[in-house]
Amino acid sequence: MTFNKNMGTLDRIIRLIIAAAIAILYFTGNLSGLAVIILGILALIFVVTSFVGFCPLYLPFGLTTRKQ
Repeated sequence: MTFNKNMGTLDRIIRLIIAAAIAILYFTGNLSGLAVIILGILALIFVVTSFVGFCPLYLPFGLTTRKQ
């Protein structure tokens, strides 16, 4: 099963920046407890979707940030 890319470059960069910010907050000790787990999962999802170029949440709504 192949998916068409539906994420533009800016969308992918923003997701990577957010994931990096979450990692920095974690490694500087500003996050703890349940926030680490929730934001860590979110950061991982952002990194994976950025590298793949496909966001499954865009699919049901027919959204795309990629220029055609």
